Amino acid sequence: MRIGRRGPGHRVAALALAPVVLLTGCASMPSSGSVQEVPVAPRQEGEGQVLVYGVPPADGMLPQQIVQGFLEALTSDDANFDTARQYLTPERAGEWDPFARTTVLAEAPLPSVRGRDSARVELTGDRLATVDGSHVYAPEAGTYQATFGLSQIDGQWRIDALPDGLVMGEDDFRRIYRSVDTFHYADLGRERPRLDAGGQVLVPDPVYVRRRVDPVGDTVRALLDGPSAWYEPVVRTSFPPGASLVEDRPPSIDDSGALGVRLEGVPADWPRAECERMAVQLLHTVQEVASVELSEARVLTATGTRSCAVSRTDAAEPGALDGEAARAYFLDGDKRLVSVVEDGTSVRPVSGALGRPDAELRSAAVSRDGEAAAGVAADGSLLFVASLARGGAESEVVLESSAPGEDAGLSAPSWDGLGDLWVTDRGPQWRLLRLPGGTGEAEEVPVAGLGSDERIEALRVASDGVRVAMLISGDGFTTLRIGRIQRDGGEDGAAVSVDGLRTVAPQLEEVTAASWAGDSRLVVVGRPADGVPQLQYVLTDGSSTNEPAIPGPHDVTGVAAAEDESLPLLAETGENVAQLREDSQWRLVPDSGPGSAPVYPG
Repeated sequence: MRIGRRGPGHRVAALALAPVVLLTGCASMPSSGSVQEVPVAPRQEGEGQVLVYGVPPADGMLPQQIVQGFLEALTSDDANFDTARQYLTPERAGEWDPFARTTVLAEAPLPSVRGRDSARVELTGDRLATVDGSHVYAPEAGTYQATFGLSQIDGQWRIDALPDGLVMGEDDFRRIYRSVDTFHYADLGRERPRLDAGGQVLVPDPVYVRRRVDPVGDTVRALLDGPSAWYEPVVRTSFPPGASLVEDRPPSIDDSGALGVRLEGVPADWPRAECERMAVQLLHTVQEVASVELSEARVLTATGTRSCAVSRTDAAEPGALDGEAARAYFLDGDKRLVSVVEDGTSVRPVSGALGRPDAELRSAAVSRDGEAAAGVAADGSLLFVASLARGGAESEVVLESSAPGEDAGLSAPSWDGLGDLWVTDRGPQWRLLRLPGGTGEAEEVPVAGLGSDERIEALRVASDGVRVAMLISGDGFTTLRIGRIQRDGGEDGAAVSVDGLRTVAPQLEEVTAASWAGDSRLVVVGRPADGVPQLQYVLTDGSSTNEPAIPGPHDVTGVAAAEDESLPLLAETGENVAQLREDSQWRLVPDSGPGSAPVYPG
């Protein structure tokens, strides 16, 4: 926690050590103050060990000091911001909605009085993002400006005009809030029958909740609110409209790790299958903020009667539409496809045509079930598909580029969770293409929201089949964006399109490589403005993680991560492939010799 500013007239209140360390005073860490015993209630599930509270206004504070005190109270762990409301007039305190939105600035906002009117205080800053009332984060760079009006009540200044919501610097935001994935089911339209899992494919929808103020309850409420606007066209929820937590009955986790959630607004005849799907959504969503591993999730009626329950062993896992192959692959010095053995100590050519010395590939992708691979010819002209079974058939040419070349031709391919193959043909009139089943006739996929001078240089489809990460060039830069894969289902079959493009790494001016690295996380190689290229993790909503840049070689040109976060990260560095081992050290893959284009299945 950073040391922050305190306005004149602020005092530091009591600090006590018990099961919870309770800090009162300004919202930032105090540097002085007395020590007193404070009674502490039993710890609730998900609470942190440090609670920070603001200090009420003191007599005689000037308008600028009132606004400063109010801003510091916003960064407290006060559940309903009761202390912050004391800086407002009684009428405005009852009207002000702190949960309408949160504006995130590069630095903590600075109040200033302009001109001779001391009853008007202005806030300015560099805006980075906003979090809306549904807890959804969105990058929104620009200039922030707001005016606070004040008036006197019984001789004391109070705020009587201000915008709804919260405003704070990024450091405070990172301290107070955390990203949590709520989970909904992929809506694959007419392609749903192709799934072995019966359509129960979970998709993460990230939201931000307060770390120490009822994180479990806030997370469940966000789940019950349904998918965010961006995900709504491609996912569905099993909770009925109007389902909500029973008031004063927060979710609970017992000693066995069983989660119990009392709900009202669920019809008595709600199908049991839908109830069990609700339990799966609860299990994976709440696990993000629970302090123990959940053993099961129980959906309870308003009176506490069990409606249904699902154990962890029976719950569908997020993503993973078509197998969970986890072996790493890359191209060796002969430009053939090789696999890294499970212990990471050696490599061997894959079985089949793409593992032969005459394969001459420049990129490759392995299907998620590990049974087939696709490779692009060295000049980008042809796309091959071959079985990885020993003694498999010869490779099949499934696509020819309209304009091959060093920086053109076919991009590295990617398999989605349905077993379809995706690739971009990067000619002057570039096309995004999907090959059903990997060998079917290529279908052009329209992409909404791209400029006339932009094209897709590379792509990776998520295992859930509804999201695609793309490197898009234009205006001299290459940026990372994700799009929704929408399967609308026309009369002649499933019509597929990509929509809703949004920037994932706005802090990076140039991105050269990216790979999925978890449910809602990617690892990227990119360069910030006026900076040097670095390897780092980013979240799919455009926010940055609290993780620092990944230490490693500075000449990384490619990266591969498994969606299983326990598997090692791979990077192409110079003419070699290195892996990040458990001791956080990069080591060249043994016996790899020259290597390039590392990939995990997908």
